[in-house]
Amino acid sequence: MANPQRIVHPSSDFYWPRTVDESFELMLQAIQDSRSSICLEMYIYSASPIGEQFRDALVQACERGVQVRVLIDAWGSMTLPERFWDPLREAGGQMRWFNPIKLQRWGIRNHRKLLVCDQHVAFVGGFNISTEYQGDGLTRGWHDLGLQISGPLAGHLAASFETLYSLADFQHKRFIRFRKAVAHQTISTRDGQILLIGPGHNRHFVKQTLLADLDRAKSIQIISAYFLPTRVVRRALMRAARRSAKVEIILAGKSDVPLSQYASRHFYQTFLRAGMEIFEYQPQILHSKLFILDDVVYVGSANLDRRSFYINYELMLRLPNPSLALEARTTFQTALAHCHRIHFSTWKRSRTFWSKLKEKWAFFLLAKVDPFIARRQLRHLR
Repeated sequence: MANPQRIVHPSSDFYWPRTVDESFELMLQAIQDSRSSICLEMYIYSASPIGEQFRDALVQACERGVQVRVLIDAWGSMTLPERFWDPLREAGGQMRWFNPIKLQRWGIRNHRKLLVCDQHVAFVGGFNISTEYQGDGLTRGWHDLGLQISGPLAGHLAASFETLYSLADFQHKRFIRFRKAVAHQTISTRDGQILLIGPGHNRHFVKQTLLADLDRAKSIQIISAYFLPTRVVRRALMRAARRSAKVEIILAGKSDVPLSQYASRHFYQTFLRAGMEIFEYQPQILHSKLFILDDVVYVGSANLDRRSFYINYELMLRLPNPSLALEARTTFQTALAHCHRIHFSTWKRSRTFWSKLKEKWAFFLLAKVDPFIARRQLRHLR
């Protein structure tokens, strides 16, 4: 991979870590350097050596007088013992579970990944704090991406943490209208937009913004671990390919959720016929989320699927920045070198009745059943 370069922007400074290992190192250093506040938000946090390393760094920050708050999704981290956070609480830190597990709302999850230190340094991306993410995504560890941000944008991200932290317990019905209002919104900054996603089919700013960018893009490069776009997004991608825009999509050759992989493959033949180029990443499990549309970069926790668009709480950044996009394209090309390209003729010949049946059922479960269950659970929050 080419040597990473620090991208200078009029407001904030951006840096692409080369691996998840480097991201973890930078995050731990930011925690160590913090002097006033730390906000950490994760979907999966495991009681592993890396998890203990982060917790111990947070405890040390508390002992320096730093305000430390941690928000962990109850479902994503259900194997994490409550006592794991005792040292943090004893040191004066705060920890909350997002949406404590209840049968009537278990499917409504916080899938965001965010660290903000002193409201000046922030990290967003797709990886959680767990052993399987450690590595370079090539020889070991899942392939994932993150972005380090220094500057004013970090303060806006800290504010988005405040909102979800205040609503974490799901106990107060008086918050429901407010929760609905903050779930789908765009926060505009000098650097770009913070795109906040939440459960429900209300006016969807993220989808509208993405569709507008897709409709005018001449170059579209997407890495998505779980790829099940809505009908309007599928049509936008195919329109782009048919008007001769270059559309390249890297999907999982190895996945931790085989059902999602089957559902993605349900559309391969249609996409390939439209002129899109599809590649599957081979060395390790793919968990990255990155969209590059001309000089606009989307990075964060959301996949291009229905769960990210309509069910989970998600956080994405839309950054119109040519220099940042150039570095993102370098990352894309590096991953592309380790992919297998799917060709229309060979793919069509390889499809058996059994494979097609699995793909159709996977699509039905993830595109129809999962959203249906989530909609019913949402009624309990009204």
